[in-house]
Amino acid sequence: MADESNQLRVRFVTPERVLFESTVAAVELPGRSGALEVLYGHAPLLTELGAGDVRLHGAPDGDAIYNVSWGFAEVLPERVTILANDALKPGEIDVNRANEQLARGNKLWSEAGDSEAAYDKALTVIAEAEAKLATAAEKH
Repeated sequence: MADESNQLRVRFVTPERVLFESTVAAVELPGRSGALEVLYGHAPLLTELGAGDVRLHGAPDGDAIYNVSWGFAEVLPERVTILANDALKPGEIDVNRANEQLARGNKLWSEAGDSEAAYDKALTVIAEAEAKLATAAEKH
C-alpha cells in the first residue's frame, strides 16, 4: 500500500457533480499558460485551467483522466481542489460532436476577418474540440 503521508487529497467538482474525492500521488493540470504537475508539498498556487486533460496518478482505483475545457485549481501543499466548468472521462466524449465543434471553430476562424476577438473565440472553440478528440483517442 502507498505511503499515505505523501499523498495529495484531491477534490474535483463541476457544477453538476463531484467527480473525484480521494488521495493521489500526483495531479497533472492543463494550466491556461501551460501544463503543470503537482506533487505532495507543492507551493500554494491558484491557476486557471485551459482545455486539456486532468490526470490523477496513483488513485486508489488506478489512474484517472478527465477532459476539461475551463476552470480553476487551488493547489496547497497537501491538497488540490479542482473546479471545472465541465469534465468528461474519455468514454463520455461524443466524438461526432467534438468533430462538429472543430468544424465550427474552423469556420469561425475563416470568417474572423480583422476581428481579434473573433480569432480568440475561434481558437478557444478549436482548442476545446482538439483536446476532446485527443482525450477520446485514449479510450481503450
